[in-house]
Amino acid sequence: MGILQLLDRVKIKLGIDKSIFFTSCTRIIQAIGGVVAIVFVARYLTGVEQGFYYTFGSIVAIQVFFELGLNGIITQYVAHENSHLTWESPISVVGERRYLSRLSSLLHFSIKWYLCFAGILLLILVIVGFVFFYRYGNDDQVVWQLPWILLAIGTALNLLLAPILAFLEGLGKVKDVAKIRLFQQSIGLFVICGGLVFGFHLYVLGVNCVITGLFLIFAIYFSDFRQMLLRVWRESVVERVDYKKEIFPYQWKIALSWISGYFIFQLFNPVLFATEGAVVAGQMGMTLAALNGIQALSISWMSTKVPLYSGLIAKKQFVQLDSIFNKTLKQSSFINACLLIIMFLTIWVVRYFDITVGGISIGDRFLSYLPLTFMMMAILLNQVVSSWATYLRCHKKEPFLVNSVVGGGLCALSTIVLGRYFGILGMTGGYSVITLIMFFWAYRIFKIRKYEWHGE
Repeated sequence: MGILQLLDRVKIKLGIDKSIFFTSCTRIIQAIGGVVAIVFVARYLTGVEQGFYYTFGSIVAIQVFFELGLNGIITQYVAHENSHLTWESPISVVGERRYLSRLSSLLHFSIKWYLCFAGILLLILVIVGFVFFYRYGNDDQVVWQLPWILLAIGTALNLLLAPILAFLEGLGKVKDVAKIRLFQQSIGLFVICGGLVFGFHLYVLGVNCVITGLFLIFAIYFSDFRQMLLRVWRESVVERVDYKKEIFPYQWKIALSWISGYFIFQLFNPVLFATEGAVVAGQMGMTLAALNGIQALSISWMSTKVPLYSGLIAKKQFVQLDSIFNKTLKQSSFINACLLIIMFLTIWVVRYFDITVGGISIGDRFLSYLPLTFMMMAILLNQVVSSWATYLRCHKKEPFLVNSVVGGGLCALSTIVLGRYFGILGMTGGYSVITLIMFFWAYRIFKIRKYEWHGE
C-alpha cells in the first residue's frame, strides 16, 4: 500500500473532510503556535511579565458576559433557515421568500447587538483591568497600562466582527470561514513571536488583536462574502425572527451556561495572580494555553458539523444525525486523548533532559506532574460533554443550563477556597473531581433529552 493510499484511509477513518481539514489546520497552528509562543514568552518575558501575559487573557475572557452565547445561536438559527434555501451564486438564491426574510432579520439583529455590546465591553475592560492590576500587580518594572488599553480595543473590535463569521458558517460556508481563520491564526502567531523578539513585551497581545481584526475586515470585504451578506442585508423584511419569542428563551439559558464556563475555565489565573503571585499564575497560564490548544483542535471535529446537525434536525433526519454524531464523537475523543498523551510526554522529556532556551528552563514554566494530570483528566471529560452539548443545542434548546450553572458555581468555590488553603494542588484536584461528577450528570441529561426529542 502506497503512502498516499494509507493517508487516504487514515483521513477517512478519522473523518477529515475539507471543513475539518482547514479548521484542524487552524487549531494545529494554534496548538503549535501556543507551544512556540510558550518558548518565546519564556525567552523574552520575565516570570512576572508571563503572569501578566496570561492573566490579561483570562480577564479579557469576560467578553463572554457580553456575547452571551449568541455566536453559536446565530450559526444554528441561520442554518435552520438556510436549509430551506439554495444559493446558486453569492447574489442568487432560490427558495421561499419568508426564509430569506428571516435570514435578513437575523443579520440586522446580530449587527445591532454586537455594535452595542462591543462598545460596552471596551469601557468595562479598561475599568476592570486598571482596578485589578493596580490592586494586585502594580509592579513598577512592568509596563501594563497602555498594553491593556490596546488589548481592550482589539478585543472589542473582534467581538464586533464575530457575528459575521458565525452568520457565514450558518450559511454553510464552514470551509471558507475555516480558511480565513487559518490565515488569521497564522498572522497572529507571526505577530506574537515577532513582537516578542523585537521587544514589544505585553503590547504584543493588543497588537495581535488589532491586526487580526483588520485582516478579517479585508478578507470579508474583498471576497464573495461581501456580496452574499449585502444580498441578505438588503432583503426586505416581511417576516422576522422574533428575538423575544424565538431567541431569548433559548439565549438566556445558553448565556448562563457560557458565563458558568468563565468561572470554570478562566478563574484560575486571576485567583492565582492575586494569591500566589504572577509567577505561579504564569505557570497555570502556560499550561492552560497548551491544553486549550488541544481542546480547540479536537473539538473542531464537532464544531464544524453544527450547520449539518442543525439542517438534519430541521428536516427530522434523526437516524442520519445520530450516525454522523456518534462517529464524530469517537474521532474527536481519540484525537483529544492522543494529544494529551503527547503533551505529557513532551513536558517529561523537556524536564528530564533539562532543555533550556536562552538559559531559561522551559519545563519549569509548566505545572508539576500531579496538577498537570488533574487538568488533563478534566480536559478529556470536557471534550465529551461539549460534544453532547453541541448535539442537543442544535435543537435550539439548552438542557445543560442547571448542569453548567452548578458546575460553574462549584468550580468557582473550589478554585477560591481550595486554592487559598491548599494551593495549586487543591485547586486542580478539586476541579478534576467536580468535572468527573458533572460528566455523569451530563450523560444522563444527554440520554434523557435525546429520547424525549427523538422518541428513541
